[in-house]
Amino acid sequence: MANPENLQYTKEHEWVRDLAAAGTVSMGITDFAQGALGDIVYVQLPKIGDVVVSGKVCGEVESTKSVSEIFAPVSGKVITINESLSKSPELINSDPYNAGWLVEIELSETPNDLLTPEQYGQITA
Repeated sequence: MANPENLQYTKEHEWVRDLAAAGTVSMGITDFAQGALGDIVYVQLPKIGDVVVSGKVCGEVESTKSVSEIFAPVSGKVITINESLSKSPELINSDPYNAGWLVEIELSETPNDLLTPEQYGQITA
């Protein structure tokens, strides 16, 4: 799967999408990451109201192969979580960029270290 052009990425294989509300983003893990993990069976997400810090662990994904940490791609406050993942974590495998999103974050600062789709593609090539 190609890296969607409307997203920004991290070296740790998370993606960020700007939302209509200014200063708010959604995030998830990339198709590359879910493919490397295999069948995802459980997701631990931060709670609404938690403050996340860019580059720091904010959750984890458990698959049939391993457990992998999720790193916050931006700093801010978690305002929404994808409740669907508690019953259907496999949505991350089947639709990582849409139905498999993880959380929405209200930014506390403007991110400056996110990668373009082209830059991220060079990492995963």
